This record gives sequence, C-alpha cells and structure tokens, in this order.
Amino acid sequence: MLRTDDGVRIDAAHTPPVDAGSGPGGGTGIVVAHGFTGSWRERAARRIVHVLSRYGGVVAFDFRGHGRSGGESTVGDLEILDVAAAVRHARIVGYSRIAVVGFSMGAAVAVRHAALHRGVDAVVAVSGPARWYYRGTKPMRQVHWAIEQPMGRLAARMAKRTRIARGRWDPIPMPPHEAAGLVSPAPLLVVHGDRDAFFPLEHAHQLYAGAREPRELWVEPGYGHAETAATPDLIHRIGKWITTNLS
Repeated sequence: MLRTDDGVRIDAAHTPPVDAGSGPGGGTGIVVAHGFTGSWRERAARRIVHVLSRYGGVVAFDFRGHGRSGGESTVGDLEILDVAAAVRHARIVGYSRIAVVGFSMGAAVAVRHAALHRGVDAVVAVSGPARWYYRGTKPMRQVHWAIEQPMGRLAARMAKRTRIARGRWDPIPMPPHEAAGLVSPAPLLVVHGDRDAFFPLEHAHQLYAGAREPRELWVEPGYGHAETAATPDLIHRIGKWITTNLS
C-alpha cells in the first residue's frame, strides 16, 4: 500500500524481474498505469505485468478511486500523484532506470506525470487520448455519462468498483498533446491501434506531433483499445523498446 503526496492510499504490487541481473540495485523498473475503471488485479493487466517482468521489475497499482485504492477518481488530473507514488516506490526498491507504461487514461496520466514531475527515463503511451472531453465515439459518450451523471457514477461504482469524484476540473489539466512536448529528453513511445473504438488514430498522431525527439509512433494494425486488446507480442515489443532506450 503506497501513499500519495496528498495522502491517498494506493493499492500496488511489485513483481521482481525474471532476470535477477536486471533487478534492484541498478536495473530497470517499469511502472504500469491502467485505464479508466481498470485494475492491476484484472487478468489482462496481470498478463501484461508477467510479460514486462522479463524486461525489468514491475510496479503495478490501482489509481485512486479504483479497486482497493482509496480516494475518488479525478479521471486523469490528480492521478499524476498516484504515478509519482509508484515511481518513488520503484526508486526505493532500488531500480535506477524507470519507465512508465500507461494505457488509455493511464497513458494520458503517464505523459502528464513525465512532463510535470520529470524524473522518469522513458514513457510509453498506449491507446491514449491527445485531448480532453472527446465525445466522437459511442464508447467515449458512455464514459462521459458515467463521469458526469449521478446514475453513471453509481453504475461505475457498482459494476467496476470505480468511485468517481463529482464536479468539474478546476483548473483544467494540461492536455496530453501539450504535455507530450515536455517529456523530452526522456524518450516517448506512442502506441495506438487502427481499430481503437474509443480514440481514433488522430489522437496518436496529435500526441506524436506534440512531442519532441526522441519519440516514436507505432500504429498497430488490427489492435483495439488498451489492456484487453494488447497481445503478448505487442507487450514484448514494448519491453524490448524499453530495454533498448534505457540501456
């Protein structure tokens, strides 16, 4: 159980690396940030952690308002403090090089954390939005209903164990495509599927365009959205990218 700078308790797990030579004391640590209504305890997330543990030790956690973590979800705003707590724990464990891999909402948070808090060595944004308030797809209109309407928040709490804060952002957080420009000199990898039902490819291109070198964009044929659609092959390639960029 981690604690954020604003006092929220965060449920987390540390998976040591499969290769002891890349473990604490000088190796690579990978922080995994899940998507909205997700959890590190879900099968898809655990599968991702298992694969990434071949490339470094993994710290996975539940964002505030999700699963067994405390607090309420602010859907991408204060969640940068949750990532900061996980990164800090990875440093305490002994990892000297830290990569953050975020999915969907977690991708937006990972980019904003790297831009505003610094202190990470690489960022991977998978299926992430480039801007806020996007309602151009049916799934995103459903997400906004869950966030904005009392019945939607109740449904999210009952069905997904996700507690969502009421009210609007004040101030509105820096959008991910602007934050992407502040990630450098850490390398940024943007990964997006051409069958993403939540965010079309324009979001990936906007994130990539907003970033500075070093940066990469992978458009994945047939890939849907976030953790549930991620294949072991894709996660292995992300792990290899992390290894290459942190070596």
